[in-house]
Amino acid sequence: MNSKLLKYTKKGLYCSQADIYIDPAGKTNRAIITHAHSDHARRGSDSYLAHPVTALLMRHRLGSKINVQELEYGRKVNINGISISLHPAGHVPGSAQVRLEGCGEIAVISGDYKLENDRLSTPFEPVKCDVFVTETTFALPIYKWEPQEIIYKKINDWWLRNKKNGIVSVIGGYSLGKAQRILKHLDTSTGKIFTHPVIEDVNEILRNSKFGLPETHRLNENTAYKELKGNIVIGPPSFTGGGSIKDTGKYSIGYASGWLKTRKAWGRQSIDIGFALSDHCDWDGLNMAVKLTGAEKVFATHGFTKQYVKWLRENEISAYELTDIAAEDKED
Repeated sequence: MNSKLLKYTKKGLYCSQADIYIDPAGKTNRAIITHAHSDHARRGSDSYLAHPVTALLMRHRLGSKINVQELEYGRKVNINGISISLHPAGHVPGSAQVRLEGCGEIAVISGDYKLENDRLSTPFEPVKCDVFVTETTFALPIYKWEPQEIIYKKINDWWLRNKKNGIVSVIGGYSLGKAQRILKHLDTSTGKIFTHPVIEDVNEILRNSKFGLPETHRLNENTAYKELKGNIVIGPPSFTGGGSIKDTGKYSIGYASGWLKTRKAWGRQSIDIGFALSDHCDWDGLNMAVKLTGAEKVFATHGFTKQYVKWLRENEISAYELTDIAAEDKED
């Protein structure tokens, strides 16, 4: 099944008319980046186009000398007759959907997204289109999220219980997005918040970009246990799963991830408590997003693609896996 604007290649989605890739893997002349997570923003392109917040984070992660053109939400640029604009995806700060218009078609590439407003990222904005490329990370009916306020309360209640027992609370979440989302909704009256250096580096970038985040204390090798006792530490998943925290005395390990919606996922984590908090759409959110776009064709990627395509077709929506786009034009 073809799109007038998009082709699927070994490097990723490609718009030949504009000679530009979206979130490519490998060396390219020009790339549009939906957000700064490492599976979407990679080294190797000569030039990049991204939202200003994503551009700041890319310079931090990929190097200050990369060539990034910044593009605010809703502003259009024209490349070889193709109109390109970015629109809020609600996934993490700076995350964007990519809208391409030309050749009689409007295509929107969602990147990663969620519909629930986390009050940190710019909320998701549905964009009308002919072709919609959607992620399917949690595209199974079992994945339905509790309202985020309930999850935040569970996290704060856990921290308060631990404080009363003189225990250090250590919670894991990826360093861009999840960590700041947790941080923004912690009850600061309970105690102090310590953050792992990789998270605090991102915090500083976002604070400088006018994101309101509570006060935090950078964790380092000299941080004494007595400073942590009864307080909370936010670290990346690898930090909570390793031995680096075991010299802190009494502690409780928590982890925030949508995968913890199923008990099976708990067996893969060395944790005391889990919180099913995701920065991706759940099942209902995916279906609502597809409906809001009004797209005639939907392409699925990143996740349960086969299952979601089958579901959409059963509901009379023209749906395909992303690899079906112009498969005959794949690069060697």
